[in-house]
Amino acid sequence: MKKWEKLPERFQNADVRPYYDILKKRTVSLVIKRIFDILLGLILTIIALPFMIIIAVWIKCDSKGNIFFLQRRVTTYGRVFHIIKFRTMVSNAEKLGTQVTVQNDIRVTRAGKFLRKCRLDELPQLFNVLKGDMTFVGTRPEVERYVDRYTNEMLATLLMPAGITSLASIRFKDEEKLLDGAENPDDVYVNDVLPQKMKYNLEYIGKFNFFYDIKVMWMTFFAVLK
Repeated sequence: MKKWEKLPERFQNADVRPYYDILKKRTVSLVIKRIFDILLGLILTIIALPFMIIIAVWIKCDSKGNIFFLQRRVTTYGRVFHIIKFRTMVSNAEKLGTQVTVQNDIRVTRAGKFLRKCRLDELPQLFNVLKGDMTFVGTRPEVERYVDRYTNEMLATLLMPAGITSLASIRFKDEEKLLDGAENPDDVYVNDVLPQKMKYNLEYIGKFNFFYDIKVMWMTFFAVLK
């Protein structure tokens, strides 16, 4: 971890400090976490590669557009990176609606419905993990416009790499239903959903250790099966 005085100025506040101190004491767990990410990332990438090729062909045959969807997200210390997913919506979907997806969103393709339901659209994020932009368990990365609305305490979630899964991802796996019927889904997300998700994200930092990460991964596995 960076030294406190080396953090971005916005992070150096009294609300972030307790979480920083917790993680500082768990430096060994953070190192093990990164080693685990690299090893598991390599193994899963090799195993998943044939399936990713099949999915890529399916997406290309199902609708016009690129195979992958790249979007600017925010990770450690506020650094911006491009998250990689399989495209599950029509081309230029962000120009046709909000940045959040609602239930029965007409922008979602036929292939996309299945991929999103099984979370297979997130397989390419293995490359983000290997690169170091993401980790297997952490805080789900948000787009810049939402991060700009973070409170001082919420910034603590950016002390760690963005995660493929998290406590919040499990609790809000049916997030689209919460936004269904809202006149302005973006506002509902920022004002209602995001604060609730952040409670779980901050709870995760308080409990963080390598074995707790393994527990969250198992919880995610069973949540997807369910």
